[in-house]
Amino acid sequence: MIIFQHLGSSCLNLLHYLGSLADLVREIFCSLFRGSIRWRQVSHQLAEIGWRSQPVIIVTGAFTGAVLAAQALFQLKQMGMENGGGALVSVAMFRELGPSITALMLAGRVGSGMAAEIGTMKVTEQVDALRSMAVHPVDFLVFPRIIAILIAVPLLTAQAAFCGIGASFLVGVKAFGVPAAYWNTHVNRFTDITDVIVLLVKALSFGLLIVVISCHQGLSATNGAVGVGQGTTRAMVFSALAILMMNFFLTMVLNAIFPAGFSQ
Repeated sequence: MIIFQHLGSSCLNLLHYLGSLADLVREIFCSLFRGSIRWRQVSHQLAEIGWRSQPVIIVTGAFTGAVLAAQALFQLKQMGMENGGGALVSVAMFRELGPSITALMLAGRVGSGMAAEIGTMKVTEQVDALRSMAVHPVDFLVFPRIIAILIAVPLLTAQAAFCGIGASFLVGVKAFGVPAAYWNTHVNRFTDITDVIVLLVKALSFGLLIVVISCHQGLSATNGAVGVGQGTTRAMVFSALAILMMNFFLTMVLNAIFPAGFSQ
C-alpha cells in the first residue's frame, strides 16, 4: 500500500510539474504578441550563450570526433574497411553526437546559469519588482533567452560537428594511415543536406528544452539560497534527461523522414 501511495504521489508531482511547464510555454507564446523584443537583452544572452560557450563546444566536439574515429577504425581495420571511417564519423556527428553533446554541455553551462540568475532574482523579489513596474517577467527574462538560444545553438552544434569531423580526419589520416582522398570521398558521398536538416531540427528542439526547463526552475525557486541551488541542480538534471529522451523520439521520426546516406 505504501508503494502505491508513493507512486501515486510521484505521478501527481510529475503532472503538476508538466502543467506548470505548459503554463510557462503558454506565457512564452503570449510574449510573441506582446510588446517589443528587447534586443539589448538578446545581444547580452547571445554573447553569454554563443560566444562564451565556444571553447567548451570546440574542445568537446573535437575530442568526441577523434575518439569516435579511433574506436571505429580499430574495428574497421580488422575488416579492411577503414576507408569508410570518415563517413561513419561524419554522419554520426551531424545526426547524433553533434546535437547531443552540444545540448548536454549547454545544459550544464548555460542552463544552470539561467536557473541560478533567475532564481536569485526570484528569491530577492526582483521578479516581483518587475511586475510592480508593469514589466512581465517572461517578456523580460525568458523571451530574450529563447531568441538568443535559437540563434546560437544551431551554430554551436554545427561548430561541434565540423570540429569533430576535422579531428577525425587527423586521427584517420595521420594516426591510422588512411589515404586522405579515400577519407574525403566517403565523407562527401555519404553526407548530404538531409544530415544538416536533422542537425538543425535537433539543435532547435534541444535548445528550447534547455531554456524552458531552466527558466522554469529559476522562476519557481523558493527558500532563499538553498532553493536557488536546488533549482540549479534540477535544471541541469531535468534538461539532460529531457534531451536524451527527446533525442530518441526525434531519431526515430527524422530517420524515417530523412534516411541516412548509408541507407539510400
